[in-house]
Amino acid sequence: MIKSKLISKYQNISHGFFNKSGGFSNGIYKSLNCGIGSGDKKQNINKNLKKVCKKISCSKNKLVLLNQIHSNKVFSINKIPKKKPIGDALITSKNQFALGILTADCAPIFLFDPKMKIIAAIHAGWKGAYKKIVYKTIDDLKKKGSNIRDLIAVIGPCISKYKYEVKKDFLKKFTKQNKKNIRFFTFKEKKIFFSLNEYIKNQLKNIGIINIEIINKDTYLKKNNFFSHRRSLKNKYNDYGRNISVIMIK
Repeated sequence: MIKSKLISKYQNISHGFFNKSGGFSNGIYKSLNCGIGSGDKKQNINKNLKKVCKKISCSKNKLVLLNQIHSNKVFSINKIPKKKPIGDALITSKNQFALGILTADCAPIFLFDPKMKIIAAIHAGWKGAYKKIVYKTIDDLKKKGSNIRDLIAVIGPCISKYKYEVKKDFLKKFTKQNKKNIRFFTFKEKKIFFSLNEYIKNQLKNIGIINIEIINKDTYLKKNNFFSHRRSLKNKYNDYGRNISVIMIK
């Protein structure tokens, strides 16, 4: 489990970015697979989620997960939902409500306002980031009384620009949005690579957030021990596990 240096300064917050180590799953899901939508055995996934909850010191029935769809939909959680909300960001000011995000190369993002005592968790792949889910989540925090300059933002482990190869139409889409987006692309040996976390960091800076931390762990690299959608495709696996990132107000 990886912790944020910025958030770790606050004793009232429990959080962690988990890799795939220390779970109960086997085969391509070995071992801390928390992806309920994967083809893994449900009993193993539940055991993995219980282990994560124990690490975070939260009750499993108060762990809120999403049905993630690469959208810009944000949900404020005031009570534990009976069904998983369909969207890609969660906000709460409730104690003991743990917000969980599942990833396998996309970026998990935590937001924390120490003054208002409110947290958010965001799932941001390129689609969600492009659709400005970060802006939308922060707009919702502002409506709840947050001051931009008080917010702490942490971008968790995701695929790095060295492994995120994209096509020309992808580049065109982003430079059409803003010509300056060209700076998030690297060109090497007739290949194009995209930096997801730098693109997100730039959005956070444009919004006015000062306290930004990037956890520079490439989920694609096998040595870092994360589940990776792209690495699974390269290895011709028919499915892949999901990493979980969780944040909670104690």
